[in-house]
Amino acid sequence: MAPMLRPSSCASVAAFGTRIGLMDNDQKKQGKAQPMTTDLAAVERTDSSEPGIGSLRSKLLWALYVLAVVVLAWLAGEWNARREKGIQIDAIHRTIEVQALGLRGTVARYNQIPFVTAQHADIKALLQSPSDKALTNRVNRFLQATSRQVGSDALYLMDSRGVTLAASNWLETESFVGDNYSFRPYFLDAMAGHDGFFFAIGTSTGVPGLFMTAPVRLGDEVAGVLAIKVSLRDIEDAWRRSKDPVFLTDAHGIVFLGSIEAWKYKTTRALQADELAWVHKHRQYGERASFAPIEWKQNREASEASYETRTLMDGKPQQLLSLDENLPEFQWTLTVMTDLAPVNWARWMGRALAVLLALVLILAFKVAQQRERRYIEMRRHRSELEKRVLERTAELQESHAFRKAMGDSLLVGMRARDLAGRMIYVNPALCDITGYRADELVGHLPPYPYWHPDDLEKHWQDNDAVLSGKTTMNGFESRIRHRDGHDVYTMVYSAPLIDSTGKHSGWMSSVVDITEQKRAEEQQRVQAAKMQRTGRLATLGEMASTLAHELSQPLMALGSFAGAARAYADRGHRELLNETLSDISEQAQRAAEIVGRIRGFVRQQTPGFQDCAVNDVVSNVLALMRPEIRHQQARVITQLDAHLPAIQADRVLLEQVVLNLVLNALQAMQDKYPVDKQVRVQTGAQDDMVFIRVSDRGPGIAQPVVAQLFEPFFTTKPDGLGLGLNICRTTIESHRGRLEFENAPQGGAIFTVYLPKSL
Repeated sequence: MAPMLRPSSCASVAAFGTRIGLMDNDQKKQGKAQPMTTDLAAVERTDSSEPGIGSLRSKLLWALYVLAVVVLAWLAGEWNARREKGIQIDAIHRTIEVQALGLRGTVARYNQIPFVTAQHADIKALLQSPSDKALTNRVNRFLQATSRQVGSDALYLMDSRGVTLAASNWLETESFVGDNYSFRPYFLDAMAGHDGFFFAIGTSTGVPGLFMTAPVRLGDEVAGVLAIKVSLRDIEDAWRRSKDPVFLTDAHGIVFLGSIEAWKYKTTRALQADELAWVHKHRQYGERASFAPIEWKQNREASEASYETRTLMDGKPQQLLSLDENLPEFQWTLTVMTDLAPVNWARWMGRALAVLLALVLILAFKVAQQRERRYIEMRRHRSELEKRVLERTAELQESHAFRKAMGDSLLVGMRARDLAGRMIYVNPALCDITGYRADELVGHLPPYPYWHPDDLEKHWQDNDAVLSGKTTMNGFESRIRHRDGHDVYTMVYSAPLIDSTGKHSGWMSSVVDITEQKRAEEQQRVQAAKMQRTGRLATLGEMASTLAHELSQPLMALGSFAGAARAYADRGHRELLNETLSDISEQAQRAAEIVGRIRGFVRQQTPGFQDCAVNDVVSNVLALMRPEIRHQQARVITQLDAHLPAIQADRVLLEQVVLNLVLNALQAMQDKYPVDKQVRVQTGAQDDMVFIRVSDRGPGIAQPVVAQLFEPFFTTKPDGLGLGLNICRTTIESHRGRLEFENAPQGGAIFTVYLPKSL
């Protein structure tokens, strides 16, 4: 560890370096015109009566100066090296976070697959009838298809003895079928009723992989085990492309995955006899009899998490800075190393700068000697200069006080950061938003204490974007965690800080609390969803009687066909029985389609925006309304453009709009004769919009009513809610479209929905 620069040492060096300035001030106070840079020469002249004394003192002073320079250079080098080491450790921490996130993501992608696959009926049936070849082939093909779909290396089923009954690689030469894996820990864990998790080298294929298992239960008993094997080759290949060593060790310290091939299946510490016996018993790494330790030397200190590692890489000695991260859920340890050369380089640069500073001081000392002749003239101007300095200091203090008062009075949070992301200023408003005091934030590097733990990756991306100058003038939204634990939503706007020389020195950000705005938007969204559901329920209420009539027909047909089928079965008429059963299936399908359309229309949740064909929306709505159309004795004429592009829309909400418009058209013609009840539905494209037009032959809408047509709770129906058209317009506007109305010249109303071709 580099030693800390002690205040007493700094004070001694600083006092020695400013000795000349103090002498200069003393001489000025005494009114002497003698130069401040004549110490050594004066000493020699003063002590000329004693030969050798002046020269000895001069040499002693120079020796002390050189010693001070050496000490200062050493302290500066150690300080700079420690600073660079901290930067390297921060970079390693970020790398560890990224790599650990990748590992957890890979495991999370596959860990539920064994449990879900184990619920398949054929899986459980095979455990009950393992000798059924047809069932075995069916399960093999099912596992093969599932494995290909999820991208795993293998997916296989074992019975309670550990014998593989079926596997996704059943057609390969290295098939798992017939192999016994009862010695594997993942099998034992699953048989005990728990999920299994184990990394090992496959005994059949010799290929390493991550094994995850789930118990297969028949009733309350575990009858078998479903296992999946996942390769971590992609993660290992990504590590190998990195310039820094990255590797994983198991609970015994054995390296099983990493970017350095020479370290694989070697240990970071000596294995105990019982650990080695456990590895051999479960054949975790194949038939390896021993595991050699990695050839390196490590220097660890209890006070620091990081440590130094010396080893040979590609035949060259390498000095690395290392950091370990325990992954307790896997019983693994993730280690990331980086080259220590920048730290050593920073140490030598610090020493070089200290020596350079000493040379500059010597040069300044020589320059001061040349200024001796100008000393008297400088005294005449000193009074005026001091006056100007005082005036300028007062101006600066007044300006600073003004800026501080302005910043403290703002309701918007303000923070200033240097180029490295370190906070150098926060105002009281930011402290109120985050709940942290100014002294807790100033000097802090990212990650900041108020960063939300669930949004760390986004915080890092936003932070890197700001520090790299890629942030936009529109700012970005950020969720933070207040010190008392509640969430705060903010908008952050950043601009560069430019110093007096025109140099970019950092970033100034304003932080606006938008929590109440977000809460209001969420309440508005929930209210809109409730209104949409109310509209759908109101529409279905108007259609309930005809829908019930429509459902009664297939149900009555089902009863008749069932009675006929029973009679044909008693008489042995197989052909007539098969035809009757087909009719029953057709009527059941018809009833299911009607119920499915109703369920899809009423459901609270919608699928959200997705690719949507406008003609399909119109066809689905007309199919749903077919009973109502027949009940009204009306006709629907469609003119659908077959070349319309797909749009981005919420299909359920768009179907609700079309259904409301068609239903309104039917209700507007209730007093018409059946021959005059005609609804026309047309689709097409106009400029950059796709339109759906619904027109009827009703009386139209009176002009005084048109102004209130889309207002909520306004209705001309005796039992209406007045929400239908308002919800329709709100829904279309949320799709960045518009809903327009006009009275047809020949009579009737025309409603047209316009939607953009691409959102």
